[in-house]
This record gives sequence, structure tokens and C-alpha cells, in this order.
Amino acid sequence: MHVPDGFFNAATSVSAGVVAAAGVAVCLRGARRELDDRTAPMAGLVAAFIFAVQMLNFPVAAGTSGHLLGGALAAILVGPYTGVLCMAVVLLVQCVFFADGGLTALGINIVIMGVVTVLVGWGLFRLVTRAAKGKAAVSAAAFLAALVSVPASALAFSLLFAVGGTAPIDATAVAGAMGGVHVLIGIGEALITTATVGAVLAVRPDLVYGARGLAAPLVLKGADGTTSPVGAAPAARPATGGRPFLLGGVGLTLVLAGVVSFFASADPDGLEAVAENKGFLDQATDHLFGSWALADYGDVGGVPVGVAGVVGVGITLLVAGAVAFAARRRAGAGV
Repeated sequence: MHVPDGFFNAATSVSAGVVAAAGVAVCLRGARRELDDRTAPMAGLVAAFIFAVQMLNFPVAAGTSGHLLGGALAAILVGPYTGVLCMAVVLLVQCVFFADGGLTALGINIVIMGVVTVLVGWGLFRLVTRAAKGKAAVSAAAFLAALVSVPASALAFSLLFAVGGTAPIDATAVAGAMGGVHVLIGIGEALITTATVGAVLAVRPDLVYGARGLAAPLVLKGADGTTSPVGAAPAARPATGGRPFLLGGVGLTLVLAGVVSFFASADPDGLEAVAENKGFLDQATDHLFGSWALADYGDVGGVPVGVAGVVGVGITLLVAGAVAFAARRRAGAGV
């Protein structure tokens, strides 16, 4: 759903940019409460993983594909504030290095794909997990959060397009088309999110931010029938093997970006398909960096998509990790 240059007028683009900048600033402060020495590397991995999986377009209808947005997934794994930062880094790297999403539309993309998906996804996730506990509840909450976050993002695009779109297209028609196709994409998003959260829960439950404190504490029962709690809840207690987990996660991410990306659907994604069908695709203008070798994930410069994906994973991992550790250091300094 990366919005290109030209879909929105200058006033809307600038206003969205201000909102995005303010949101990122708030999240930089809020992330200090979510990040520590264990979770800061996880933030880098989550951002890189989302970058990689966003390359894997999957078919959702005849001639239309979709891809992970990732806001709900990021919020569940590393927290809502850090989740927005992860999404902002992914979108920035995609825009600057791969000409994916317009420069003037960067603020719009951060708002609809980052802020909206995180807010909606995290809000629904917390509603469900407050009503029910345990890993099953976490999985169900992750599915619902991811499923709803995608059409919510599509609705946000439609509302902005009604306000500042550059084509005289009926806003109701755009909203209906965007909502319909992105409900289908949301199903794919929900399946990917649930599988990913479930896999991390099975190996390192302490690294799932959304699962902290959801499991009952261990209780020892004495011979006389008395009971006493032992330590913290299983989901909150650190497990061993942090470095192997992170290295394994990076390895999987590189395989997805470097190998599996070759098999991604070449069909236009939901936004592009709707824009073509409704007649405003020609409003898109050329990207300033559209002639770079890595533009369109290597297609412009003849770079294999897998190589472009590996480069993108590396850049995203470094930038997101640096942002997370910087926020962590400022937290430690009490700033």
C-alpha cells in the first residue's frame, strides 16, 4: 500500500508529514519504557523481518496481490511505541533506497501504514488479552489485530484521499474498493502475524512484548498443602540463548529476502490495482530516486531481487538497531 508521489496535494502531504514527525517524536520518548538490553536488538530484527516479508507479495484476487504491512506484528513483538519506530524505519529505507513510496508521500505512508496499523492493532490486541489469558488468547488476539489493522489502514488512505486526493474520484467508490481488497489482504496479514508471534512464543516468550504478564506465575505446593509463587510469570522470565535466537532470526530474514522473494507475486498490490481500476493511477509522478540501481528492488538497475532484498535487510537492521539502542541509552541516562 505504498503511496507514490502525486496522489495527494501539497497541503495534505505536508500535514501528514507533520503528524508523522510528531508521532515518531512521541514514540521515541515512549520507546524508552519498552526497550532494554534484550529488546533493543529485537527491534532491529523485527524491522528487518517486516522489510523482508513486505517483499513477498501474495495473490489475493484475480490480478491483484497483497503484502504484509506489519504494524500489528511490530506492536505485539516489541511494543506500540517501538513498533511505530520500526515501521517508520522500514518505510524510510524503502522510500530512499528502493523508490518504494514517494518522498512527498513519506509522511502519509508512515501515518497510514505505521501509526494507524499500530494503534488499531495494539488496541484490539490489548482488548482481547485483557479478557482472556494464555498463549491461545495471544494467538487469537494477534490474528484479530492484524486482520483489522489492514482495512483500517485502507480506510485511513481513503479518508485522506477524500480530503486531498489529486484526482476527482468519488470518495465512496475509492473507500469501497480499498476496503474490499484490503479485507482479503488482511487475512494474509493475520495468518503471517499469528504464525510469527506463535513461533516466537514457542522459543522465546520473554521477547514477545504483548505476552508479558499474561501467564500465571509458577506456584510450588508443599507437602503440607501450602502454596507459594516462584519468581515471575513464565512469559516475563528471560530465557537463555538470546544470541542464537537473534542470529537465527537474521538468517531466516535473509533467506526470505534473498531467496523467497524471487517467488513473490508480480501482480499489482491492492492500492495500485484500485488506482488503476478507478482511474487515478496516472496521477502518480516519477520518484526522485527512481533511476537508482536498487529502485523497484533492483529491477531498474538490473540487480537481482534477492540481492536487493539482502541489502535492504542489512540497511534496515542497522538503522532500526541504531535507533533502538539510541533510545535505550537515553532512557538509561534518564533523559
